[in-house]
Amino acid sequence: MPNVRVTINGVEAAVPANMTVLEAAQAAGIEIPTLCDHPAIEPIGACRICLVEIEKQRTLQPACTFPVFEGMVAHTHSEKAVEARRFILDLLFSERNHFCMFCQMSESCTLQDLAYEYELDHWKFHRPMPKFSVDASREYFVMDHNRCILCRRCIRICDELVGNGTLGLKNRGADSMVTADMDVPFGESSCISCGSCLQVCPTGALADRASAYMGATAEIDRIKTRCMACPVGCGTELIVRENRVIRVEGDWDAEPNHGLLCEIGRFVPLHEHRDRVREPMVRSNGEWNAVEMDEALAMVNEKLREAGDDVATIVSGFVTVEEGTLLAQSPGAKYLMHPIASEQSSATQADLDVADLFVVVNTDLTDDFQVAGMFIKRGVRQRGARLLLISDAAEGDAPEGDAADGMSEWAMRRLGTAEANEAVAIAGGAQMPVFVAGPEGAKLATELAGQVANAKALIFTPGGNSRGLYEAGFQQAFEGQDAAVYHVVAGEISRIAPELLEQLKQAGTVIVTTSYRQPWDEVADLILPMPTTFEKAGTTVNADGMVCEVVAGVETRAIPFNEMFNSLAALAQ
Repeated sequence: MPNVRVTINGVEAAVPANMTVLEAAQAAGIEIPTLCDHPAIEPIGACRICLVEIEKQRTLQPACTFPVFEGMVAHTHSEKAVEARRFILDLLFSERNHFCMFCQMSESCTLQDLAYEYELDHWKFHRPMPKFSVDASREYFVMDHNRCILCRRCIRICDELVGNGTLGLKNRGADSMVTADMDVPFGESSCISCGSCLQVCPTGALADRASAYMGATAEIDRIKTRCMACPVGCGTELIVRENRVIRVEGDWDAEPNHGLLCEIGRFVPLHEHRDRVREPMVRSNGEWNAVEMDEALAMVNEKLREAGDDVATIVSGFVTVEEGTLLAQSPGAKYLMHPIASEQSSATQADLDVADLFVVVNTDLTDDFQVAGMFIKRGVRQRGARLLLISDAAEGDAPEGDAADGMSEWAMRRLGTAEANEAVAIAGGAQMPVFVAGPEGAKLATELAGQVANAKALIFTPGGNSRGLYEAGFQQAFEGQDAAVYHVVAGEISRIAPELLEQLKQAGTVIVTTSYRQPWDEVADLILPMPTTFEKAGTTVNADGMVCEVVAGVETRAIPFNEMFNSLAALAQ
């Protein structure tokens, strides 16, 4: 795209011809206020706060949608533009209940910030104060329509970025309201609780139950890290105040998610109901008792010495590469808690944003690897890509509860595995087909992709750091192998195979290193504390093979795993 010469506030610049005035100003370091605009979604020019004066234009123009042109001269803070913004803010504050001192977003609100910047110190227009409903039907956040400015960020992010399309508008004019599906309570809608709408809301209309009133912008720190819940490897930002994580947000700059998070990555860690393990605990006569770390490590060392090499070390995907490397040095067999797919990916998650056909094999992407499922949904909704679902249980239409059931609304066809050749035929006519599968469908997905000249396969294995742990030496899945002593390094995992717990109940000695007590207190003889993802530093490897940095957001009383392991190794000498 050729460059054009523009002048903004007296600053000359050469910018690509496909830029908007807002983008050109941002590139030149010039700030233009916005409310409805967000870099993750397409601009619509709804709020008009970004109005600027452009020479040779009869009226003020919205900077977020107006394209630059050769020789353009723009003034972002002319008297005319400033007065227009002040007028718009007066109208916004007159429409609904914006008593900032009672709002949970006070001192963290774009609307409030603009009111201070443009010196609004009184209500200019009559305020009828209509009463709008408050929808508290969702578990993690609340929708207060009285605070809404109808910027439609939430609607657009749900449609364009998440691909779910849950939100819309009802009524007209000042009576317009954001609504879910066919005007049902949000908690009964197709909302998947990813929280993307919550993150982009510029006012207090969407309120996070966990962090409301917990800290304003000036009182918090933002720490970029990585989610370890699944191999997508989403970049996150921990919102921290006084050594406490009060909120988790998506990192807009991070690969591969670019701001997207799922319910498990954003909300579940802050709504954890299990008991935290802060100190070692030993089972004695059916009762759990806390002991000193030195005593606990001595007990572990004695058990390991007695067992020799008859030890099974079982790790979850919440173990970092560094922790896994230390554990790989311990005696005995090494196992991953999760199934392993021996097939390798030929695609990356970035390919999902350019694929014109998705073939998902024996995997429900609305249950596992959810953000990857969002990539596919938006491809179907926004780019017209097609989706095929292949399932062991499906013959034409799959029964309810089938592994592919969660994505059925977006699929053009559902095929049984016996009909997989039909998927190959359809993929042969696509320009960029991608076959996607978890461990259950990995073999078939790889075989099918190999039959199509330009197809790729994207294989996920459960566990956030399964790939990194495999490379560290954990190259077998635990499938009930016998051992005298089992050492389970669990972290904060909550989805545990019942078969594993049942086998551990029958085992001689079970040592569990974990962040949370349940359900391990049903099977363990000794429990050691382990930091959560929020509390430790290290690296993981995601499904694309990308090394991701985990950064500690808070300090913890739980002893770092490497210190505990080194102490144990010293005792063994």
